Amino acid sequence: MKKKLFAGIVGCALIMILCVGVGAELAPVPLANSDCIKCHLKVARDIDNRGAMHKTEVGCLDCHLEHPPEGKNVIPDCAMCHAPTVKSHYNLENCGVCHYPHYPLEMDFSKIDGVKSVCCTCHPKQCNQMDSYKSKHTELDCKECHLEHRQYLKCMECHEAHTPEMTYEDCLRCHEPHMASVVKYKNDIPNSYCSGCHGDINDILEKNTTKHHQLLCVYCHKDQHKLVPKCETCHGRPHTSDIHSRYSDCLECHQDPHGLVK
Repeated sequence: MKKKLFAGIVGCALIMILCVGVGAELAPVPLANSDCIKCHLKVARDIDNRGAMHKTEVGCLDCHLEHPPEGKNVIPDCAMCHAPTVKSHYNLENCGVCHYPHYPLEMDFSKIDGVKSVCCTCHPKQCNQMDSYKSKHTELDCKECHLEHRQYLKCMECHEAHTPEMTYEDCLRCHEPHMASVVKYKNDIPNSYCSGCHGDINDILEKNTTKHHQLLCVYCHKDQHKLVPKCETCHGRPHTSDIHSRYSDCLECHQDPHGLVK
């Protein structure tokens, strides 16, 4: 009797152990981000190397809320994180045309017909400059200069340099690409920069024997292209009042300021 009782107790214990074991096997095990790499190695590498904020701010499970075959909500809606109320750019549809989620900032515009309207939702300052200061650049689509996001053509890939030794950085000392019609500069621009467009005037100034010969072009044409100073700015009124009243324009007596004095 005691043996049967002992055997019954042992049997029940074994059944309970087996039930617990089977139950543990059947209980769902939550996924972790570290599990994804086991099947999606290439994707994990892409995000690690090129993911930008998709690497630093979110993990796989923050975007992919479910997994097949049970889960159907596999591909997330961009608006889940990028709310349209936050930025006008997020109101656009078909995000995948420009962005690939695993490396979202690497955008190839070459296969897209026109990108300017899209670019302006993220870069309103540049677009406003293009529209406010009309030039041939205004007529171009952004991808004419920016073949990829954050990439740009250097000026000499479309334009001829003023002088052979000029570099792209030299161009930026006077020109801003999104305001191409506004030429502004500091007071240390060499005359050679000007001579590329104003060679005849530069030749006259080079032969000049007056003090004007010693000046930089930007000394008189300060800060902005096409600014023409008045002689009185530097010379005051050096003649008698009678002469100044009879000849209100200095050039009635004096040659072009770039040339010799009569």
